[in-house]
Amino acid sequence: MPPTPSADPAASFSFRRIAVPAFGPSLLFGLGEGAILPIVPLMARELGASVSMAAFVVTLIGLGSLLNNIPASLITMRWGERWAIVAAGVWSALGMALCVLLPGVVPLAIGCFMVGMSQAVYNLARQSYLTEAVPAVYRARALSTLGGVMRIGMFIGPFLSAAAVHAFGLSAAFGVGIAGVLAAAAIGARLPDLELPPHLAGASAPAPVTLVTILADHRRVFLTLGLGVLLVSAVRASRQAVIPLWADHLLLAPAVTSLIYGISGGIEMLLFYPAGRVMDLKGRRWVAVPSMALIGLALLAMPFSTGFVSLLAAATAIGLGNGIGSGLIMTLGADHAPRHGRAYFLAVWRFLSDLGGSCGPALLSALVATASLAGGIAVTGGLALLAAGLLGVWIPARNAATPATPPR
Repeated sequence: MPPTPSADPAASFSFRRIAVPAFGPSLLFGLGEGAILPIVPLMARELGASVSMAAFVVTLIGLGSLLNNIPASLITMRWGERWAIVAAGVWSALGMALCVLLPGVVPLAIGCFMVGMSQAVYNLARQSYLTEAVPAVYRARALSTLGGVMRIGMFIGPFLSAAAVHAFGLSAAFGVGIAGVLAAAAIGARLPDLELPPHLAGASAPAPVTLVTILADHRRVFLTLGLGVLLVSAVRASRQAVIPLWADHLLLAPAVTSLIYGISGGIEMLLFYPAGRVMDLKGRRWVAVPSMALIGLALLAMPFSTGFVSLLAAATAIGLGNGIGSGLIMTLGADHAPRHGRAYFLAVWRFLSDLGGSCGPALLSALVATASLAGGIAVTGGLALLAAGLLGVWIPARNAATPATPPR
């Protein structure tokens, strides 16, 4: 007897059914974080911090995320994805409230670290949820959309906080942030519960896993694709500093620099769904290699730019390359994560990604200090090309999780 339509998870799956509870929190969480990011250094300076201390306070958000990826897996395994998302929103709101209610550089620093902690929990829980909830043939589109809507939220957030700051002062930006992350928690609480697939519903309980067993069982993936992911994250994080630094080197006006940066970022936001569709229909390698190769070539070309037009061309190419790679890291992690112990696997995966994101700008800074800005940009471009080569070798031509002809 032929299977009924409901027997095939892909045939019965609908993005519309999970769109608001799955993607809505990402938009709002991104909006909340985007609202405070440009204000944190200004608040630190207003409270008497030096320029270097203000920069360090901002860094604590990323550090909080990096150091809490593993604890985030424990929270997700204990409470489940839905309540981990809710807890992340509440914890982020408490951190932002601390920044405002207890004036001082130390409370501000602690609050920013708490925001980073919540970021780790939220990012892990949302990725883990969609990995299970979305059939493999739609996985890249779902995860690319997830990352894309969060980018849109982080793009909108600063504009909302700017209006609030203009009307009520710097602290108002944190009010916008608190409203955003609490709204994300409220919508996240409506996430449908995950259902065990029928073929596993009556199966005996699997053997218990720990973080150590996950590391041991998947060490080859972590040492190959994991290295590629680390390089991708390092390049992506560095490219955020490269454009304004080279624009300053060319003596371009700040408004012109912002325009170039904005155009590059706008291109990224337009490409997240097409990127996911290509990954689902053609395979992950079709996006991973062109994405990093394009970024690498654009970075290598950037030191040869001499003005607005040539720098805009390089920045646009970087935005295009980063845009077509939207959702790549999350999709590769989801493809290789085991069903049992998935949160542990994704925690290590996100740790490698965050580690690359932290080391990339640090390496660029060291190269600029010891060599030159042009040399630092060129090395970053070389790392992007290395990442393209490694991903081309280690990503299968068609991922095992993706059938030859996925439904359209």
